[in-house]
Amino acid sequence: MTKMDRRILKSQSAIKKAVIELMSEKVFDQITVQNIVDRADVSRKTFYLHYLDKFDLLDKLIKEHLNELRIICDSASDTNEIASWFDYFEKNYVFFSRMLASRGASFFRSRFLEFVIEDIKSNWEIETEGKNRDLSEDVILQFFGAAYVQVVEWWFTNKMPYPPHVMEKQIEILLERNL
Repeated sequence: MTKMDRRILKSQSAIKKAVIELMSEKVFDQITVQNIVDRADVSRKTFYLHYLDKFDLLDKLIKEHLNELRIICDSASDTNEIASWFDYFEKNYVFFSRMLASRGASFFRSRFLEFVIEDIKSNWEIETEGKNRDLSEDVILQFFGAAYVQVVEWWFTNKMPYPPHVMEKQIEILLERNL
């Protein structure tokens, strides 16, 4: 890795860290690019070399976190284990709690919901016979996807009252019993 590559990564890391810290202090809509660059101790020029605006920065942060969740899922499916998203949520508490609590970042909820629905669709066998005989797969996916997002939001809002492994097990049991 060249010195230039390290500087780029260091700048991007500082900018991401700054916006996450600022999100713990105020809602996203109130954060300015100037707030971000001041906190990150970088120039506006550096910021705009990497991001179009604060929304582009947020979009890239969201993509990074969803990609990490996808990697966790893929590695878990390779070993036939349940993905441990809650460990990742706990490690990235400030980001996820702000994203789920902030009205200004409501698009995060919809992207997270799409991601959860895709994961359920890919990794769980949805029974459309027997107990779910009269239900459409789309309705089942929307129902359990929304329930999962709401449980994650509840977990953050209540300051993670159960450890990640307990939450993961609870979700696994609910999905196994009902899909």
